[in-house]
Amino acid sequence: MSSPTGPASGLPVRMPRPRQPGRHRRPEPLATPEGAPALVLAVPGTPSAATRSLAEEVMSIARSELPGLDARIGYLDGDDSEYVSLRTVLAQAAEERTARYERAVAAGVEATKPDGPVAVVVPLLAGPDSALLRRIRQAVMDSRVAADLTDALGPHPLLAEALHVRLSESGLARADRARLFTVATAADGIILASVGGDEAVQAAGITGMLLAARLAVPVMAAALDQEGSIAAVAEQLRSSGSQQLALAPYLIGPELEPELLDAAAKEADCAAAEALGAYPAIGKLALSKYTTALGIAPQQPQGAQAR
Repeated sequence: MSSPTGPASGLPVRMPRPRQPGRHRRPEPLATPEGAPALVLAVPGTPSAATRSLAEEVMSIARSELPGLDARIGYLDGDDSEYVSLRTVLAQAAEERTARYERAVAAGVEATKPDGPVAVVVPLLAGPDSALLRRIRQAVMDSRVAADLTDALGPHPLLAEALHVRLSESGLARADRARLFTVATAADGIILASVGGDEAVQAAGITGMLLAARLAVPVMAAALDQEGSIAAVAEQLRSSGSQQLALAPYLIGPELEPELLDAAAKEADCAAAEALGAYPAIGKLALSKYTTALGIAPQQPQGAQAR
């Protein structure tokens, strides 16, 4: 029986575990610093209900990783009614920050005058697309708001993991090479399809090498928006021995025109996996870009090991 001062004699006493020293100790949970800028996800493509659902899921993942995060969505081609444009979202964030400070001063609360960027803008792009990034940068400039703009999310090992998952969901790859799951339709050559020209293909190729290590099959990057690129890579894979190809979009979704993917699959005469979509890694990478810009976390989340 317990007494007011603790357990009765003879009963074990549970003592708090001492903090583990050194590099193996558990990291302290991260929280948003007070007065931190907003994370604004810049969403390319034509806005739609599906695009909004995807972007909201990505932001939900980011918020779950960083309590207190002010996460917002700005559409590059928003109409400022149903889909708020990137420029307007940034202006709103600036107005709200100023209003918070003025209310604090009026209430006699000691407050520091807002300084530094109002937002960190993270493009919802798996890889570099110079045309889209140029438009996003212009929208930030047009807003006349102090905001930092990050790079695209990839290349990164977590995107290779996401590609692997999307291929396995479509029956085009084994879910787990270590357990030797067999898939009759598994591809023996992967075309990694990107949009954004040569720079995008090069960046996709880096993630492609990581995907090749996971699947133990050749992976080559090609451009959806360059005539003949998909067919040339398909021919190269087949000439090197691959007989059953698969097309894996190195794209999140909003930036992808569905007819481009359909045409590419027909051109390569193969099946295609779904775009990356709101895979959890997308939200984590978006948050990583934000926290790195603020200097409050490691540059990138840890990548998954090849399975």
